[in-house]
Amino acid sequence: MGKITGIAHIAITVQDMEKSLDFYTRALGFTKAFEIPEPETGKPWINYLYIGNGQFIELFYDGIRDNPWSEDLRGFNHLCLQVDDIHAVVEALKKAGVEITDGPKQGCDYNWQAWIKDPDGVRIELMQIDPKSPHHKAMEELR
Repeated sequence: MGKITGIAHIAITVQDMEKSLDFYTRALGFTKAFEIPEPETGKPWINYLYIGNGQFIELFYDGIRDNPWSEDLRGFNHLCLQVDDIHAVVEALKKAGVEITDGPKQGCDYNWQAWIKDPDGVRIELMQIDPKSPHHKAMEELR
């Protein structure tokens, strides 16, 4: 029997592709890997950004309506990106003009976190795993 081996991509529909590409490539440092045109028309449809470790973010064109986050909503809550040095990443993002909406601070799970939003308001958590955290322990045990 086969098994799930990871998260291949996260898909986000964006209003302004150029603004989103700038945010994810220039500010966050991801690489634009390739584009896929719409099969019937050939017009732009999806841009794939490579994060690393075989993982991508998929950006779809033509978002129209806002989907504002609220604590009482069900479904997608936020995207979490693991970082190696939360303070260095936050400083680099500030220099790139990205607003840090919270943190960096150490959470109750001992991990360091900071929060940002992409141009469409998608909440992004930046997390540095602490050796005392349950995340670190689980990763070590489940290797």
